[in-house]
Amino acid sequence: MTVAAGPRARGLLLRPFVEGDAPALVEAYRDATLRRFTRVPVDDAEQAAHWLGLQGRGRAEGTRYSFAVLEEGVLVANVALKRGAPGGPVAEVGYWTAAAARGRGVAPRAVEAVTAWAFRAFAAEGLDRIDLLHQVDNRASCRVAVKSGYALREVLTALPPEFPLDGHRHSRNRLDGSGDGRSE
Repeated sequence: MTVAAGPRARGLLLRPFVEGDAPALVEAYRDATLRRFTRVPVDDAEQAAHWLGLQGRGRAEGTRYSFAVLEEGVLVANVALKRGAPGGPVAEVGYWTAAAARGRGVAPRAVEAVTAWAFRAFAAEGLDRIDLLHQVDNRASCRVAVKSGYALREVLTALPPEFPLDGHRHSRNRLDGSGDGRSE
């Protein structure tokens, strides 16, 4: 499926990642907090190329729509809509924020923009719910979920070694008015 118009958020540019984003990715991944809550390392140009390739393949397959979030031309975050199977009723939103951009509302604006975009772009395919998952010790992600209109639905049991701690599942549903595009 070709998705024409992308998400929009006040003060931010959201666009697909490009090869030229590799140096900014390596720089962002130097942050210990970001590395703690992400699963694919980006330590050098080779790993950045691998990460960018994963994003491109996911987009081509319709399973992952990852957006570089730029503020005044600088990469400040990543936000992605993950669809296990194109056409399914449930997707997941994930994100990270570069250390220098934390605390300025970048993540909630980007998550809200992708949420509103996804509910519009995939409504005809039956997308009804988007989940935001995080470990219980990631309090910042809990705050982003709430600010983005995602209600806490359940505590998830840890699945070591990949997910060593319990987690939270926050959700938004298309029909509850939460996909209304309010950040645009």
